[in-house]
Amino acid sequence: MKHEASADDILKAAIGRRALLRGGAALTALGAFGAASQAAVGGGDPVRSSARIVIAGAGAAGLACANQLSRRLDGAKITLIDARARHLYQPGFTLIAAGLKDAAYSISTTAEWVPQGVELIEASVAEFDPEGNKVVTDAGQSVPYDFLIVATGLKLDWDAVEGFDLKLVGTDGIGAVYAGPEEAAKTWIALDKFADRGGVALFGRPATEMKCAGAPLKFAFITDDHLRRRNNRTKAEIVYAAHSKILFSVPIVDEKVRMLFEDRGFETRHNHVLKAIDPAKKIATYATPEGDTEIGYDFTNVIPPMRAPDAVRLSPLAWTEGPFAADGWTESDMQTLRHKRFANVFSVGDVAGVPKGKTAASAKWQAPVVVEHLVADIAGTTSDKSYNGYTSCPLITKIGRAMLVEFDYRNNLVPSFPGVIAPLEELWLTWLMKEVALKPTYLAMVRGEA
Repeated sequence: MKHEASADDILKAAIGRRALLRGGAALTALGAFGAASQAAVGGGDPVRSSARIVIAGAGAAGLACANQLSRRLDGAKITLIDARARHLYQPGFTLIAAGLKDAAYSISTTAEWVPQGVELIEASVAEFDPEGNKVVTDAGQSVPYDFLIVATGLKLDWDAVEGFDLKLVGTDGIGAVYAGPEEAAKTWIALDKFADRGGVALFGRPATEMKCAGAPLKFAFITDDHLRRRNNRTKAEIVYAAHSKILFSVPIVDEKVRMLFEDRGFETRHNHVLKAIDPAKKIATYATPEGDTEIGYDFTNVIPPMRAPDAVRLSPLAWTEGPFAADGWTESDMQTLRHKRFANVFSVGDVAGVPKGKTAASAKWQAPVVVEHLVADIAGTTSDKSYNGYTSCPLITKIGRAMLVEFDYRNNLVPSFPGVIAPLEELWLTWLMKEVALKPTYLAMVRGEA
């Protein structure tokens, strides 16, 4: 397994002894997003068990659970199921699209993070059968389980944006940061050209739940900064087509972003939901309460609706009513992440149907909760470990500055470094955390060490 330098080592190299002394111990801890009150990974002697545990999905959440369970259990048969040969460090996509990293920065292999003794089936789950306690892969293999962890991530529904094709990314002013590292690199090519000539930059987000809801805002700020660095800001308009009446779900953060947008000269148009783009005419079509409307662009970052993968959405595991039913998120208890109807099923990561938590930092908090409850079930005990909705967003506001926005289910700000990092301040320290310290901490989570 690959072990990168620790966040502490990288921070020391990046900011030097004087800055470390000035910032004290809190600076050296910057790499641990959510470190101040993070859920413990757990310890003690392994529990002896012959339980069959299937983890559907080997992204960050699934791998974190697999690595933690491999340490907590002795004799259990743990099986990961995922067809993706590549593991993608998705928090790096924004840095790639900003021209700060190349595509390879976010790419490793799935296999290198799979712990010894855990089986990896290189296929996708095509069917979930919680009544029969089994899953069926797209190759037709039936895999029985005693416990199931659903960690499939989500589906980027590109087909829902009429006129869009991933082949367009990087051409004619079209970007798509979420699509993958290669597309993020192509987005930088489009942004780089736009920053040289100006025009209309058009941004927004879908009306569905989505991963890292701060990313659309980040990229608008990054575009603004590149224009200013080239003395071309006066040649450009930045339009943010918000899907609702707000810019961010946490009221105090929403107001801060609104003020920053106003200060930077962004035009905000509310209640706009992207329906289609016309690449030839460079026009985007939005659904609004008054009917469809068109906005022209010279550069845009297309973000599609996000839903649970079809195998989950069409399965008995999905919510059947309420706000999470339409897009098929799993029917999960907010605190334990246990399925509300199938007690031996848990969900972790983006696919979980809970009000917050579609970020890597959330998965870091969720995985230990799932593992603790699953191990307690096997041991015949109970656990009071609970997920409070912790979500973290290092919200970039310009190259070299960011705000560390951390909040819970109740929209309370829950700062990890009180007195050191003010949540709504644009700080170099927060930028350093995003650019330097976050990746090694993320990989420690994947290895089950954080």
